[in-house]
Amino acid sequence: MSLRTLSHPDNVPPKAFTQAQLDWLPWLEPLPESQLTDRHLAGLVDASRAKSPYFMLLARDPDILGARTRTDKDIFYNPDAGLPRAERELSAAATSRYNGCIYCASVHARFASHFSPRSADVQRLLDEGVGAALDPRWDAIVAASVALSSTPIAFGPTHVEALRAVGLDDLAISDVIHGAAFFNWANRLMLSLGEPGPAPAGA
Repeated sequence: MSLRTLSHPDNVPPKAFTQAQLDWLPWLEPLPESQLTDRHLAGLVDASRAKSPYFMLLARDPDILGARTRTDKDIFYNPDAGLPRAERELSAAATSRYNGCIYCASVHARFASHFSPRSADVQRLLDEGVGAALDPRWDAIVAASVALSSTPIAFGPTHVEALRAVGLDDLAISDVIHGAAFFNWANRLMLSLGEPGPAPAGA
C-alpha cells in the first residue's frame, strides 16, 4: 500500500502555545471515509472520529488504533478513583509543552482549564514553560510528567515522594504516570505525522 504525501504550502503553523482550538494537517493521506469498514469503525471506537484527519490516518492500522483509543479513554475518562480529570489533563498538557507539541498542548490545556477554575495557571504553564511556579501540588505533577518525558528518563523515587507529599495516593500517582507516558508517545507520533494550523473556519 502506498500513501500519498501531502503538503500544506499555505499553512502558517502557530508558533506560540495556546489554549485556543487549532487544526491539525497530516503529511500523509488519511483513509478516505468512503473506505471505512466495520473493522475500521471498531478501531475508531467513536464513529464521530471519522471526521478527524488524525484518527483517519491512524485508521489505516485499525487494530493498533483501537488499542490506542481504548487506552486513551481509560486514562482520561475512567472516573474510578485516582486524579481529578483536571490534573490528568494537566499531566498531558505539561508533557506536550515540554515536548513542543503545540497542537496536543492546546487540547489538553483547554481541558485542564475546563475542569478546573485555573485557566490563568494553565496559561502560565504554556507561556513560561514547565518551570512555571503554579502551586506545590501542580508543580509536583508537572515535574513528574516532565521527568517521565525526558530522554533518558529522569523519573524516580523522589518524584513519587513529592507526589505523595502533596496528597496523591497510589491510584493518583498511577494516573500521573499513565497520562504523561501516553502523551510522551502521542506527541512524538503527532509531531512526526503532520503540523498544527489555525482553527478551521467555523470552529
